[in-house]
Amino acid sequence: MRDPGEDIKVLAANRQAGHNYFLMERFEAGLVLTGTEVKAARGGQVQLKDSYGDVRGTEAWLVNAHISPYSHGNRQNHNPARDRKLLLHRREIDKLLGKTREKGLTLIPTRIYLKGGRIKCELALARVKKLHDKRAADRERTTAAEAREAIKKTR
Repeated sequence: MRDPGEDIKVLAANRQAGHNYFLMERFEAGLVLTGTEVKAARGGQVQLKDSYGDVRGTEAWLVNAHISPYSHGNRQNHNPARDRKLLLHRREIDKLLGKTREKGLTLIPTRIYLKGGRIKCELALARVKKLHDKRAADRERTTAAEAREAIKKTR
């Protein structure tokens, strides 16, 4: 039997997401990709910086994720910025649709990773941080770092 957290290899991470958003609930979704997209993603040529998730009707989509063209893809290569379908259960899609429409939340991809030979996308329900929230988070981070330094010096 396989350990669920076993062979996970992160292909791309959206490190700015934690800085710009309050990340609340997380979901794991599969991605519908073409062959050259899979090859390029396995090579780590994925950019999630300005991407977001969108629910259209009864389907979920990953929008603005940039997967660079595969170097050996010739004319079979893919469009780097196309919308990609996310594979989620119906009740997850319905839940996301309700939360993004009502409460002003958005879907942000936090990372794309390889799990058991399949490419997965981790999505987070997120609320935008205001400038004063970002400053407060920075202040907390610096005070925590100063406390760690003070503890190190006393040892």
